[in-house]
Formats: sequence, structure tokens, C-alpha cells
Amino acid sequence: MRKILEEILAAFARLCLVFHKPLIIGITGSVGKSSTKEAIAHVLRTKYKVRSSPGNLNSQLGLPLAVLGFEKSGNYERNLATAFEWVGILITGFFRIFQTNFPQVLVLEMGTDRPGDISELLSIVGNLDVALITDIGISHLEFFRSPEALKREKLSILSGLKNSGTAVLNADNEKVMEGKAKSQSISYGFSESADVSAKDFQITNKNGVFGISFKVSYKGTRLPFFLPNAVGRPAAYASLAAAAVGLSMGLHLVEIAQVLEKFVGPAGRLKLIQGKHQTTIIDDTYNAAPSSMIAALEVLETLGVTRKLAALGHMAELGNQTEAGHRQVAQKIAESGIDILFLVGEKTKIIQDELLLRKFTGKVVWFADSMVAAPEISQELQSGDVILVKGSQSARMEKIVKEIMLEPQKAKTLLVRQSSQWLK
Repeated sequence: MRKILEEILAAFARLCLVFHKPLIIGITGSVGKSSTKEAIAHVLRTKYKVRSSPGNLNSQLGLPLAVLGFEKSGNYERNLATAFEWVGILITGFFRIFQTNFPQVLVLEMGTDRPGDISELLSIVGNLDVALITDIGISHLEFFRSPEALKREKLSILSGLKNSGTAVLNADNEKVMEGKAKSQSISYGFSESADVSAKDFQITNKNGVFGISFKVSYKGTRLPFFLPNAVGRPAAYASLAAAAVGLSMGLHLVEIAQVLEKFVGPAGRLKLIQGKHQTTIIDDTYNAAPSSMIAALEVLETLGVTRKLAALGHMAELGNQTEAGHRQVAQKIAESGIDILFLVGEKTKIIQDELLLRKFTGKVVWFADSMVAAPEISQELQSGDVILVKGSQSARMEKIVKEIMLEPQKAKTLLVRQSSQWLK
């Protein structure tokens, strides 16, 4: 039944794209897709009417819904919709083929869990004007035979480019840069070889407001970028990617810098939230992979003034790299000067084991799940603590943030929602 619905919605989406002919930007990568997507949409709205795929509508079902302008998939993505609800969405979807005032640009996230996923998504949207790859790591490796197979899948998005299309590539990832020879490209990153290159990155604190600053160079022009209420390099990467796309589509670096200063990233991505007992929470609960875990721990190193705490859930979809990935994170933890570490989920016992081997001197507490962990962590907090909370979506670490935040009544607006039920 789901397959039939996917095919009908895909057909509607194809007709919609043929009818309206928007510019299409496709984004894939192991981490950073959603933040990058939102940053790009924010920049391009200065020149174009833009629609970006809401949430993580990036699958064979979600992508057509995004093209057709549905704001969320809700029960449809989770196979919980009734037949009556599906009839309603199919009728609405058909009429949206002919909607007026259709966007000039679509910014679409394209996820991949299995070999061939990118090809199927490209068959829906057709040729891309811009194909962007944020990163190629080991997340989503579960259904791939090897990291090499995952790399080929991610790079396959470049096969969907129009002849006049542009590949936007992360210059700091060697696997991503293998796509440079395949198409016309523009690269971004902290590497001096990047076309849009950043340096002098730092986290700032101006009158109690944290932010990040860095200098961006492009074709001989160098400008300072400042992003208030952002912390960590992931936010910088999203901004650099957005700048590269904007430049490739005719915007100027000065206006891009000005627009990004007003960009607010999506929930659950290195967000600072006021916690109980005069504490600070680094909420990075949207998802987790080894590279993003390490980036978040680097932020904690920078912000931690008195005690540094971390509540880390397991990392999912790593396949045969599960143990290696968790041990890699443990190595970073051992170097981070964390005072108390809370681990959530069976797989995090790998981290606990590696820290024991490394003679980690901080306190380590393990919990089976986030519901059990939340009240215990709340009791440990002291004034001045900074706590990082992060894990894969399946670890449901946002429950911990809700428990320890100063104003839990704001959870619906401040936190990532992995479920329609948990915030009730």
C-alpha cells in the first residue's frame, strides 16, 4: 500500500515540476543536511521565492510531499494515517499540481539509507540546478556493505546535475571532493583551497550573547561573518554552504553576510537553552554521528567555565562501524575535561568501556533510556554547569532537555520534536 501511495505522489510531484519549472537544489550528506538546507533557503529568499522541504521530508514519500508544499508528513511518514486521511492528502496533492504562485526555487533534502535511494529521489525531481554534499562519514552505513559503497551513493547525486548545473562541495572532506572532477563545482570550508574559504573561527560572547565569527574569502574579497546565537563549526559550515550556493546563483558576498547575521538555525542543532539552577544547556538532540558528536564536544570544551557535563545517547545506523564510531567519540571525551558524563542506551557501553581503558577520571553514569536518565540528571545539576545533550533520534535525548530546561512550557517551540506525543 505504501509503495502505491509513494508512486502516486511521485507522479504528482513530477507533473508539478514539469508544469512550474522551478530551479531545484538537492542536498545530501552524512550530517548537516537540515541546517544547511535552512541556511540556503534563508539566503536565497533575498532574491527568489523559495520553498524548502520542511523537517526531514527527504524520503521517497517525504520528497514528493515537500515538492507539493505539504508542511509536514505527520502520520503519513510513520504509516499511522487512516485510509480517509490518505484520500484527503491525495486529493489535495493533485490540485496542488496546478497551484498558483509556485516557488521559483526548491531547496530539497535528499536522504539515503540504502543503495539506490538517491537514484529514486532523482527520478522524482529530475535534473538538479545545484547538487550539494555536506559530508561523507559513516552515519547511515547500516545497509551498505562498506564506507566505500556509502560514498558512491552520496556522490551519485552529482549524476542528477543539469549540464549547466553546479556541484557545491565541502572542501574539508576528501571523499566529498572526489566529486569535483565530475562537474562544474564551487567548494567551501576552512581549507585554504576552498573557493569560499573561512578562517579565524571563534566563539564569542558579547554582553551575554554567544555567537560565532569568522572571515570568509571569495575571489579576492574577504569579509567578516558573525552569527549571533550560534555556537560551533557546524553552524559555520551551514553558512559557508549557503554562501557558496548564493554566490553560484548571483548573490554578492556582502549581502549574504548581512542576511546570515539574522539566520536562526533549526531546533536541536547546537542550541543554547537556559537550564534549571542557573545552568546552560547545549541542545544538540536532533541526531548524532561520530563527526557531529566530536564537533559538539568541542563546543562544550569552549563554553564550559566551571563544571562541564555531557549526556550522550547512542549513535544509530553505523552498521559495522558501530563499535569504532563509539570508541572514536570516547577518545574525544577523554580529551575534553568533562567532569560528569551521562550515557544513554546499550551501545554507549562501548564508550564506557573505552573510557575505562583510557583511565578517564571524570564521573560516568549509564542509563538504559532517556526517560530514566532525565530526573537523575536533573538532580545532579549545580549553578554554573554547562551540559551538552546529544544522541541519535532513536535515543530520544530531547526528553532530557525538557526535564532540565528552566522553562519546559516552551518545549514545543524550542525543542526538536521526534514524536507527536512526547511533548503532551
